[in-house]
Amino acid sequence: MYTSQQTAYKPQVDTRVNARPEQIDFSALLDPALLQAARNIYRTYYEVHPDLVQRPIGVAIDRFTHRGKLIFAGKPILLPQECFVPLSQVESDLY
Repeated sequence: MYTSQQTAYKPQVDTRVNARPEQIDFSALLDPALLQAARNIYRTYYEVHPDLVQRPIGVAIDRFTHRGKLIFAGKPILLPQECFVPLSQVESDLY
């Protein structure tokens, strides 16, 4: 005899994606010119403003023009042609 089981549909949610920290693409950092431009921006800021004590979290930099800004708080919102260089990368060879 055939018996049917009726069960409510429960969509499967992949919790592994939500459990891991946010992935950041550092592939643009392979370009040494970008890293050098980020270091120059960081160094120039601290030469002009030596009395400020707030540390940035990194530099948002344009991949094509190499112009950028220091980011001090929160998650940066980047334009499509920009990338984020974390302070750990900027400071790695400065000292």
